[in-house]
Amino acid sequence: MADAAAAVPQKRRTFRKFTYRGVDLEKLLDMSREEMSSLYCARPRRAFARGVKRKHEAVLKRLRKAKKNCLPMEKPECVKTHSRNMVIEPEMTGSVIGVYNGKTFTTVEIKPEMIGHYLGEFAMTYRPVKHGRPGIGATHSSRFIPLK
Repeated sequence: MADAAAAVPQKRRTFRKFTYRGVDLEKLLDMSREEMSSLYCARPRRAFARGVKRKHEAVLKRLRKAKKNCLPMEKPECVKTHSRNMVIEPEMTGSVIGVYNGKTFTTVEIKPEMIGHYLGEFAMTYRPVKHGRPGIGATHSSRFIPLK
């Protein structure tokens, strides 16, 4: 019985191929910015219709340079930016970006699923509240706590 199970070759696991609105990643990389903007939602589409800012072009240029300088099968060097309102484009996939959250740079590795989103969505600007016991000044009754 064990020999029969060993004789059957195991089926290789196939990975789901990424598509953005029905278009493969390889085709997305070949598309121009105008063709790509037609696939985005309304807000990013409007941002591209109004024109790409010079700061965003500078970040893209630094990302291309970091990708070019890295060894094959290695992650590129982190590129820091304050541009939280930058739309993630297909050519940015695989890059590592440090997005400023107001205090520090949060490292974000760009994945294909992030295309069409903004960089700021992946760097939280606040720390979520952990509701615990109330401290001094939390309620009116805490006003009357004696000091000694």
